[in-house]
Amino acid sequence: MTQKKYVVGITDHMIGSPDLEAEVLGQDVEIDFLATTNETLFDVDRLARLDALMVWGARLTSRSIAHLKRCRVVVRYGVGYEKIDLAALANAGIPFANNPDYGTEEVADHAIAMILSLHRRLWEHDARARGYASGWQVHSLKPLSRSNHATIGVIGVGRIGTAVVNRLKPFGFRILGYDPGQPPGHEKAVGYERVERLPDILAQSDIVTLHCPATAETRGMLDADGLARLKPGAILVNTARGELLGDLDALEKALRSGHLAAAAIDTLAQEPPGQHPLLSAWRNRDDWLAGRLVITPHNAFYSDHAAVEMRTNAARTVRILLEEGRLRNRVTA
Repeated sequence: MTQKKYVVGITDHMIGSPDLEAEVLGQDVEIDFLATTNETLFDVDRLARLDALMVWGARLTSRSIAHLKRCRVVVRYGVGYEKIDLAALANAGIPFANNPDYGTEEVADHAIAMILSLHRRLWEHDARARGYASGWQVHSLKPLSRSNHATIGVIGVGRIGTAVVNRLKPFGFRILGYDPGQPPGHEKAVGYERVERLPDILAQSDIVTLHCPATAETRGMLDADGLARLKPGAILVNTARGELLGDLDALEKALRSGHLAAAAIDTLAQEPPGQHPLLSAWRNRDDWLAGRLVITPHNAFYSDHAAVEMRTNAARTVRILLEEGRLRNRVTA
């Protein structure tokens, strides 16, 4: 049997076997499928053989990085890299890349669906209409404003935030954007009103949608204090990172008091979610929360097309590095 030129490891996979990756990487690449998200189960001898490592849901720390003796690159299938120890990779001289060029449309569509459904109070209508025995059409929910009388604050106006802005424009919303990382004039090119301070966009927005990574600056940005800065009766949508919210206690308090009218969340700090009074009320469809809290299982990124795109792009990043020595989408600590 002819020995392959390269060995590429894949930690784990949520969509079957890595056949698509094998097709993209080519016939001179052997794939070593570790098939676990548990880093403690990685075989150190198998790690030592790898020329590249692709990571899906597993954590990657110095424990494993110390054994990547031949590895020329680590590539994450997704965009976020909270589970990757970038400092340990840098110390080992191993470059890291993420995979930002997939799923933009899906996450933006997911956020828009949440925004419009909560703004129109569709889920609350659905929950409450089940109990209406008479007077069907008179059960309007108030307040309920027109789109062109509402302000949406987009926190993070990068790829996905920009796609959200573009989707919002036809509805007539006033669109504010907060993103210190975008250069002056970005708001003119994309078409939103720039806000320079986070407290200001929270105070002005009827709906806030989050599209920023979890960093030292953004983790807990909407803790109890951040939620208190929201405009009374605001709606919160988070399809970015669960760590952006401080804790579920503060979210529950804001929803119970009515200071937060509703929230839609695709990502939680703990997944799958554990036990918490707010989650119990959500699971039990408690009347006080009916239609006001929507949780989807961290799948805003997904469509059949996006899954193919993600796997193809990640494998292509590895292939380009191995063949050309060029790394795209590089992320540094």
